[in-house]
Formats: sequence, structure tokens, C-alpha cells
Amino acid sequence: MALITISSAKLQVVISSVGAEIQSVTDAMGRERMWQGDESIWSGRAPILFPVAGGFRDDQYIFRGKTYPMTKHGFVRRREWQVESATENEAVFLMTDKHEGFPFDYALRAIFRAEGDTLHVTYRVNNLQEDAFYFSIGGHEAYLLPGGIEQYQVYFDEEERLDRYVIEGNSILPEPVRMAESTKVLPLRYSDYTVDALVFKHLKSRGVEIRGGDGRCVRVEAPEHPVTMFWTKPNMHAPYLCIETWCNAPDLIDAPYEIEKKFGFICLEGGGQTERRHSITFT
Repeated sequence: MALITISSAKLQVVISSVGAEIQSVTDAMGRERMWQGDESIWSGRAPILFPVAGGFRDDQYIFRGKTYPMTKHGFVRRREWQVESATENEAVFLMTDKHEGFPFDYALRAIFRAEGDTLHVTYRVNNLQEDAFYFSIGGHEAYLLPGGIEQYQVYFDEEERLDRYVIEGNSILPEPVRMAESTKVLPLRYSDYTVDALVFKHLKSRGVEIRGGDGRCVRVEAPEHPVTMFWTKPNMHAPYLCIETWCNAPDLIDAPYEIEKKFGFICLEGGGQTERRHSITFT
């Protein structure tokens, strides 16, 4: 395992080669802004989810008539990545490992760049074979909220009708539950997370912020990720909130197994390349 540090004038960011996972972000005031992975609550910090975010129905999918197994959140988050390059403000991590559920020739790069008070994150996928494959990807960063989440609120860029899809196992129920008819603010309450994450598939806002009375703010912009989720551990009153920006959504409980019929999966043609980006600003 290697720990790579990048920095800007306002941020210092530490990333592990295991999972290409952010370990720490320190702001200009010297404050830690990321959850530190307490194993008694949740050991993760910011896992990268590939080739699926969340889970498939029955932990499997069908592509071109063949069934492939794949567990929740994919397989790259606990594997060792190659540190392809590292400079003062940018680091590039490379993953090419195969899996019985993803036996394709590919290259996945996670690119982190610190600029001012913003960390830019790019996921770049190359298809190194002649045939197409399908994949999705998502982030799962956990932001430290001292004193607990109920001292903070989420603010949306646009007025939103908040229709939450309820999680059941790896899947979501087909009919959403309306949390608000028209609002730009989501109060944070531990009681909202007793089932699991809040799943929103159709937000207009591509930017959201966590703000609190202590003056700190985390802003996440993800224009290319149609699914936004929020998650914490309610029974522990955990002092963090994950803002999860995903390309796919969790499978519906009666979803078809064929991957090309699933919401948000990307078909990458042979020899092709695509990127998905999000940015995190700490103030």
C-alpha cells in the first residue's frame, strides 16, 4: 500500500493505493474534512464503486446471454491500484484487474487534482478490446460533520420535489416516497436513515451542499451522475454524511437481469474511452 499526498494552496489530500480511496482532506484552517473510517461504525472513507454502484438483483446480471456474478459495489474498492503518476497537485491511479463478473480488457483511471479549495475527481474508462461492455461507476465519499448530522442541512441548487426510492436489500421499491413537494433544503435527521440511504433518481440539481452552524460547507458538483444518494449510520449517530454520486441506480426489486435494460449503465464500444467527473469544494 502507498499513500500519495497532493496539495493546493488551500487543501492537502491523502489517497491510498488500496481502492484509490481518499483517506484525508485537510483544509486551509488545518481541519480534517473526511470521515476517518472508525471500524466500530464504518471502516470506509471514500470507496470507488465499479463496475456497479450499489447492487444487482440477486448479485448477478446477464450480458449477451451469459450470467455474470457481481457483489454489491463491485470489486475495485479493496484492490491495490497502480500509482501511474503523482505530482504536487495531481495523482493518477490505474486499475486493470479482471473479475469473474467483469472479465473484460479495460483500464480504469481515478484522477485526483487539487485546485484552490476544490478537489476534482475524474473516472476515465478505456475499453481495450474489440467488443463492447457495460459498466457503471460511482463515488461514496464520507464527509466529517462534528457533532452529528442533525446540526447540518443539505442545500440543493434547484427547487426540488424530493421523491425518495426506498431500499430493500440490494434493490429499491418501484414507487418512491415523497419527502417534500418543493424545497431547496433537506434537514438531516438520523431517523431518515433507519432503512438505508436516501436514493434520488431525478434531481434537477447537479450541485448540492452540506452547511452547518459551525460555518463549514462541503459542495459536491456531479453533472454527469444522474443518481444522488445520502447515507450515514443512524444507530451510531455517526458524525458523517456520505454524498454518493452514481451513474446507475440500485436495481428495482423486479428489474430485468439484462444489463442493457438497467438504469444508468454505460455501453462502451470496443476501443472507446469515456469519463465521468465530479468536484468537491471545502469551505
